[in-house]
Amino acid sequence: MRPPPPGREGCAIFAGEARRTRARALLSPDAMEPRNPQIVVAYDFSPHGRAVIDRAVELVSRAPFHALHFVTVIDAHAGVSLVPRRGKVDFTYADEVRATMLEQIANTLSETPVASELNFFAHAPIGKPADEILRIAEELGADLILMGTHGHTGLSRVVLGSVAERVVREAGCPVLVARPKTYPDVELARVIEIERTKPVHSRAHQFSYTNNRVITRPPEWPIS
Repeated sequence: MRPPPPGREGCAIFAGEARRTRARALLSPDAMEPRNPQIVVAYDFSPHGRAVIDRAVELVSRAPFHALHFVTVIDAHAGVSLVPRRGKVDFTYADEVRATMLEQIANTLSETPVASELNFFAHAPIGKPADEILRIAEELGADLILMGTHGHTGLSRVVLGSVAERVVREAGCPVLVARPKTYPDVELARVIEIERTKPVHSRAHQFSYTNNRVITRPPEWPIS
């Protein structure tokens, strides 16, 4: 097997195997079985990136059948700010970035109650953020992309927000942009229920659907 081209890290091998797996699945008797939703989580080690991890873990803790793909894109010249670079940016450095990713993910998982086993993958490709996020999402047939935005305005927004904006514009699946909450908590006015002498609307009616038929339940039956 030829080595993967520069900038593709181990994902080129993973993608080729994924395509072969999908081809085999089309020929298998179990091809009609539902697949687990694939969620791409773009993580850049920033405070806004931590909000993305928290949101992703919160999501799968309620629906553990989702498969998470955490993606940290490594700049080919500068690397990743949180991971010191002692030499050139290569596969060895990508492994160090992945190890740091796993530490951050494990810390978040330890703080979140999880009902059952979770499946997740850690990708550390070398390249341009938007290109790599979109590429991995396409190769996985992603059902959702979860990412953060720095929330700047003006020129800073053009530079730092362009990744999120391009992914939202070009992705072939829904994109959820997560950011830390900055609204202060608000104490809402207490709502008091008032008893009315006359009903202001008719009661909701309940229906059942079975055997390709919609069945109307008698109004006197309680709604449960």
